[in-house]
Amino acid sequence: MEYLRLLRERYACRDFKPERLPDEKVKELLEAIRLTPSALNLQPWRIKVVEEEGLKRKLFEYSMGQGQVLSCSHLLVFCANTDIEQVISSAERAMLEAGFPEERVKEMVAIARTIKDKLTREWAREQVFMALCNAVIAAKALGFDSCPMTGFDPEGYREVLGLPPNLEPVALCAIGYGKGASLPKARLKLEEILL
Repeated sequence: MEYLRLLRERYACRDFKPERLPDEKVKELLEAIRLTPSALNLQPWRIKVVEEEGLKRKLFEYSMGQGQVLSCSHLLVFCANTDIEQVISSAERAMLEAGFPEERVKEMVAIARTIKDKLTREWAREQVFMALCNAVIAAKALGFDSCPMTGFDPEGYREVLGLPPNLEPVALCAIGYGKGASLPKARLKLEEILL
């Protein structure tokens, strides 16, 4: 199965070649991320794409010494949109524009508004990780490497990027062409993860 091959070949790339990814590859990756599933189709993530070297150097100060922030072609900053009313309204508009049956849209929006108090900051953050997972697999499928990261100072990133209060940086994904070979894949055995 092709998908399993991608999972086996994908690794967290720590150092990237100085070669810049072609714009069309980055656009394909962003389209793959856009198509990520989410609870009630609410898609509470926003992504800042950083490619300018000076900006990456400023962000590096808040990146716990992770050099891939500097060496990558592009750095994706995954943010959780914690303005749940805005999240619901945006999803409603997107579903109507996509041609969802109006009755189905009303039903989904009603469910979302009914459980709105459960759609917390933590919920939005959890949804972001589905998009991040999709990004690392899609990067490998597109012929380049990635490194997902959560070790960084979100407030420092917010300040450098000028993000509004409702967008909380949750995870990073450095992308580019990797230098060197990956380490062996070290995963628990299937019988160790099954209950």
